Amino acid sequence: MFLNFFHKIIFTAALLCYYITLLLMSDTEQKIKKRQSMRRKVALELLIKASKVIPQISAKKIEEAELIDGTKIFLLDNIIQLFSKNGEIIPTLMCQYIENIPSIIVDMGAIPFICKGADVMIPGIKKIEGEFIEGSIVVIKDVNNKKAISIGKALVSSNEIMKSNKGKAIQNLHYVGDKIWVSKI
Repeated sequence: MFLNFFHKIIFTAALLCYYITLLLMSDTEQKIKKRQSMRRKVALELLIKASKVIPQISAKKIEEAELIDGTKIFLLDNIIQLFSKNGEIIPTLMCQYIENIPSIIVDMGAIPFICKGADVMIPGIKKIEGEFIEGSIVVIKDVNNKKAISIGKALVSSNEIMKSNKGKAIQNLHYVGDKIWVSKI
């Protein structure tokens, strides 16, 4: 009788661990639903479209994939380097050409909010590296390490940011910890 009770406790504990693991995986990890190589012509069109944001972009192998939620991502040489949002091609934080994109440096107080998806406000901007116009793709970096924490779209130009001291500057499109960042290939 005692042995039977002990087996039930072990089985229940194992089952509980299994459900907790499933629950944690669903919140933090995005699985890829489809993954396929792109035809040469379509891949070339993608590179031409992406070169408007990243002029030096190139790859030997280009694949298209779709996350479970329907987000389209593009793997260049087996690394998730681009994704599509509203028909626009946007680099990811894993993109090897990210240093060639204009960037802004934000103070440490803004980082927790940006890493939860918040847009970048002008008062949190400490420095601008490179000039950009409204609608440009911009990399957001932290002030201490100069590491990329987010990719966004400029709501105003770099000149307007320098002149102003309030309002939104960058719409957050992709950030550390989001569904693209945690996706598994």
